[in-house]
Amino acid sequence: MKHNKFDLAYLKMALEWAKLSYCERRQVGALIVKDRTIISDGFNGTPSGFENCCEDSEGNTQWYVLHAEANAILKLASSTQSAKEATLYITLSPCKECSKLILQSGITRVVYIEDYKDMEGINLLKRGGIEVMRISKQELYPDEKNTIA
Repeated sequence: MKHNKFDLAYLKMALEWAKLSYCERRQVGALIVKDRTIISDGFNGTPSGFENCCEDSEGNTQWYVLHAEANAILKLASSTQSAKEATLYITLSPCKECSKLILQSGITRVVYIEDYKDMEGINLLKRGGIEVMRISKQELYPDEKNTIA
């Protein structure tokens, strides 16, 4: 699988979207794209109406924090758009729970930058026939060193 210039551009946009997150441990951004149109976006954070504090006093992520891809899929569900045959661009590979949402949503392709600590989500997507592609930080920014922390 070879990436194209649009894959790179959408991943860079997802990185910018991640900066909107209030989470301190890790900021994650996601875009859902269909026919070269962004149909939804999301970043990790607390549910609407909650204070924007993602971590507890010990620095652990609160259990109720929504992942970026879940936020993007939920936002899409409340619109008139469909994720059928769309691509999810995300800065961190999906966890097991979010992978189930991706499979059910109709998304057929996932492009991401960093591996999540547990790769079972990626394994599930591949088992479900989802095209999965990892594009490294170095591939995104070949002329710059350590662009992304």
